[in-house]
Amino acid sequence: MTIEITVLASIFILTQLCLFFFLYLQNQKQQNQIKENVMDKLAELRELLERRLSEQLLQQNKEAAEIQKAINERLKDITLHVEKRLNEGFEKTTSTFTDIVKRLALIDDAQKKLTELSSNVVSLQEILIDKRSRGAFGEMQLKNLVENMLPAENCSFQHTLSNGSRADCMLFLPEPTGNIVIDSKFPLENYQLMTNYESSELDKKKAQQAFRQDIKIHINDIGSKYIIPGQTSDGAVMFIPAEAVFAEIHAHFPDLVEYAQRLNVWLASPTTLMAVLTTARAVLKDHATKKHIHIIQEHLRLLSNDFGRFENRMDNLAKHIDQAHQDVQKVHTSAKKITNRFAEIEKVDIPLIDSEST
Repeated sequence: MTIEITVLASIFILTQLCLFFFLYLQNQKQQNQIKENVMDKLAELRELLERRLSEQLLQQNKEAAEIQKAINERLKDITLHVEKRLNEGFEKTTSTFTDIVKRLALIDDAQKKLTELSSNVVSLQEILIDKRSRGAFGEMQLKNLVENMLPAENCSFQHTLSNGSRADCMLFLPEPTGNIVIDSKFPLENYQLMTNYESSELDKKKAQQAFRQDIKIHINDIGSKYIIPGQTSDGAVMFIPAEAVFAEIHAHFPDLVEYAQRLNVWLASPTTLMAVLTTARAVLKDHATKKHIHIIQEHLRLLSNDFGRFENRMDNLAKHIDQAHQDVQKVHTSAKKITNRFAEIEKVDIPLIDSEST
């Protein structure tokens, strides 16, 4: 009994072992199938991933190429714009430098001219300081003005008058103006002291009084020497070769201007003397016209006589033309009558005579 139980137990155990082994093999087979399925799925998934990655890589490469192209085009535009701006900048810079060089050249020329002008001004001051040189300068300026405005036969320089005085210039003008003397000598020493900024107020005041006295003496000299009844005009010209001095006299010394007018001495600067000479030229032109007016009148009288004869001859010609017209009308009337006579003759029916009957 015990053996049977043992055998039965052994059989049961063996049966259980076989069943377990069978289940194990069945489970192993399922696991292999699952593993194979998993591997297949993993392979499919890997292939899908690789395909997706490849597609994404292609898409990214394509997008990257487009982005690179856009970047290159943008960079190209930026480069062109920068080059254009740089070229414009270089051109403006070059133009600016060129202008600067030109302006520097002009400034250099202006500096040279200023230097020359300064030296000329210094030379002019040196000329004006010396009384003899100043007189020559005034005479030269006066000569240039007169020669540019008037004919040579109407002016004379360093002209000697009947009283022995020598005039710097004499203008020969017709009556009633008469001959006018122009004096170009002018006192300038006290004027320079009066306008010197370095001088004291006392020295300036003294120079002002001396300048007034110099002008008055010079006016008296011109009035007594260069106004001669029957030889010159009733006035003479005091030529002041500097506009500043002329303006100074009229601005601060009106009494001297009135004094000169009382003595018939006319103050003139280069500008006002030009106006005087222009008036003198107009007077000469008017005198020349009046001088030849009698010739014009004679020709007008002769022209009037010729026109009178022409009018008489035109009247005679008109009479002849009118008579000829009347004669033509009469001839036309006679011709018309003769034509009518011929027409009437042609209308007459003349019978023909038979030759046998005759």
